Amino acid sequence: MAEMTSQAQAISEEEWGLRKQLADFYHLVYFMGWAELLFNHISVRLPGTDEYLVNPFGLHYTEITPDNLIVVGTDGRLRRDAPYPANPAGFALHGAVHAARHDIHCIAHIHTTAVAAVVGKKHGFSHDNFYGAQLIDRIGYHAFEGITLYEGERDRMVANLGTRNILVLRNHGVAVCERDVPTTFMLLWTVHRAAEVQCQADSMKAEDIILGADVRESCRRDAAELNRSASYAKFAFEGQVRVMRRSLPAAW
Repeated sequence: MAEMTSQAQAISEEEWGLRKQLADFYHLVYFMGWAELLFNHISVRLPGTDEYLVNPFGLHYTEITPDNLIVVGTDGRLRRDAPYPANPAGFALHGAVHAARHDIHCIAHIHTTAVAAVVGKKHGFSHDNFYGAQLIDRIGYHAFEGITLYEGERDRMVANLGTRNILVLRNHGVAVCERDVPTTFMLLWTVHRAAEVQCQADSMKAEDIILGADVRESCRRDAAELNRSASYAKFAFEGQVRVMRRSLPAAW
């Protein structure tokens, strides 16, 4: 058993491992330039429950540690005593998806400049670049309803996500959902690269090369096959953490 330093209770080694991974993920989002001050969330489901770990509202991403993550239920209420409140925006999005999709264990929400630009366009993500082609059949689109705070929006977000892994919040950002922290990080990186390349390509006056249906299907199939093997995502996540820790050390 590992013992939390900021909450007087023992937790399992499995949960402590998830806490360390999630804290690393928060730091990576800052390190990669994807953070939005102290806003947005990444959450991880506690195994076998409808409770999830998420950042305490009021702390910067670089201040997140394994022991100050809070435990929240899908109703948005704290499940364990904590000195920090939960964020209602996290309840509306993360609570809704965790409650409806038990195959999903990690959710990350960002709205970088590139992502916000693409999701503000009517056509959304292009599937005609290397990264966007890997996202075929993986994106659901949800119309902008304002700041994501209200319980009434939950069912509509879940319906628009469906069985997919990426929810585009139009005129806002994206939520990426996967089975664990490394695969969520890998998918988030792919989505962000797709947005960056699309923004750069759209700024040029040359004609786009449109991929044929057979090539698109090949990309979709190969991306799905790669996703079934978690090893590449684990290697990518852990490698990027090692790079980050050279300039952003952590005590855990």
